Amino acid sequence: MDARTQEILQAELAKVAPGTQLREGLEYILSARTGALIVMGDTEEVAKLCNGGFDIDTPFTPQRLFELAKMDGAIVLDAECRRIRRANVHLVPDPGLPTTETGMRHRTAERVSRQTSALVVSISQRRDVVSLYLGGKRVILDDIEVVLAKANQALQTLQRYRLRLDEVLERLTLLEFDDIVTLGDLVEVVSRFEMVQRVSREVSRYILALGTEGRLVRMQAEELTVNLDDLYLLVLRDYSADPGPRKAAAVRTALGKLTPEQLLEEVTVGTTMGLSADAQGGEDHVAARGFRVLRRIPLLPASVVARLVERFGTLAEIRRADLSALDSVDGVGTRRARAIIEGLQRMRQSASA
Repeated sequence: MDARTQEILQAELAKVAPGTQLREGLEYILSARTGALIVMGDTEEVAKLCNGGFDIDTPFTPQRLFELAKMDGAIVLDAECRRIRRANVHLVPDPGLPTTETGMRHRTAERVSRQTSALVVSISQRRDVVSLYLGGKRVILDDIEVVLAKANQALQTLQRYRLRLDEVLERLTLLEFDDIVTLGDLVEVVSRFEMVQRVSREVSRYILALGTEGRLVRMQAEELTVNLDDLYLLVLRDYSADPGPRKAAAVRTALGKLTPEQLLEEVTVGTTMGLSADAQGGEDHVAARGFRVLRRIPLLPASVVARLVERFGTLAEIRRADLSALDSVDGVGTRRARAIIEGLQRMRQSASA
């Protein structure tokens, strides 16, 4: 399944998440073991595949869905699951479309999903299994307990990864103050950011599937990922060839497409960040511009940080600047210049402790 299809399918899972009316209706059908075939969205294309049945165009309720599922035909809903358009419909998709399913209901569901952009839900009458189809791809709807267990496991992994990321960031800060950062050090930080973000996205998918049952998981995940995107972007602005925020965001997107193995390769990461061929060995020195460290100083807005970096070029040069040199930068002034000097000194002492 490609990333785009997986992303769309995961978003569609929100429609059947616990706490939604559709999920309540599905639970009714499962408990009664009646089975069902439900089509949502792409009404115009779906209508071409409908034979028989009747139009009802009535507001959706879980009870109505359950009662209509007692009939043999399919049920057609609008994309938002707010209205029931048709019921007791015989769906006739193209029989030439490929399918990996064996049961008639599931074969029809897969083919309809291939022929339209609708989300199709098939409920097995015998096995108590709810399958979702989109673009011919199938996802089995797990029980809440199963999803919650997976979410908690992923959350524990996220916690460990974030702890390790914070450790390597603290080490990076110390190396930046001594101006001895190597490409290998940078690659370790970048790979840790990517690992945290990828586990975070997995947790988000579980939260989406849990619906109202995922409130506590969501709160914990938000706490573990607070300021994560901003920190990552600042690191990339510190070391990428182009420090502009848009270019750094593009680099972050490109890094997100690398495999875990590629994220450990200095040459691959260096090339993706636009570093010169002379700075793509693991022991090669790379200089921090200072975006991340300076943003930790209170009362120092992003615009002033950008002017400081533009004026001095690197964090090492900013640290060597005296009060008058810092004061001469537009927007700094004596008060901020003193705050910069004192703030950098405090961070240096804290990093060394």
